[in-house]
Amino acid sequence: MMTLIERRDAVTEVTATADPVHDFIAKTIADNPVVLFMKGTPDEPRCGFSAVTVQILDHLGANFVGVDVLQDEGLRNGIKTFSDWPTIPQLYVQGEFLGGSDIVRQMFQSGELKPLLTEKGLIEG
Repeated sequence: MMTLIERRDAVTEVTATADPVHDFIAKTIADNPVVLFMKGTPDEPRCGFSAVTVQILDHLGANFVGVDVLQDEGLRNGIKTFSDWPTIPQLYVQGEFLGGSDIVRQMFQSGELKPLLTEKGLIEG
């Protein structure tokens, strides 16, 4: 059983179906406006790249769901095949894969990330 860890609220459990990992990922992305698949949790990241991404989202005031890929080897590998992206963390915004830590950091530093999240109504301008 895989668990979602919401950044500021309760923990929600989701039961997977036919293709458990991809179904879990798809449902998580569909049900939550901002999802970070990461190593560790938002309160206790277990890698520097995940920590940087959490810090950026926190700095912008984004409410997001963190999914610890280290809780399950299938999830850790499954998110990579789901997105066809080889690294973790992975940020999804309103169902769309935005990128990993480097892309999120570049978008933040260039000033692109805040307007994107603001336009989508996910943070206040």
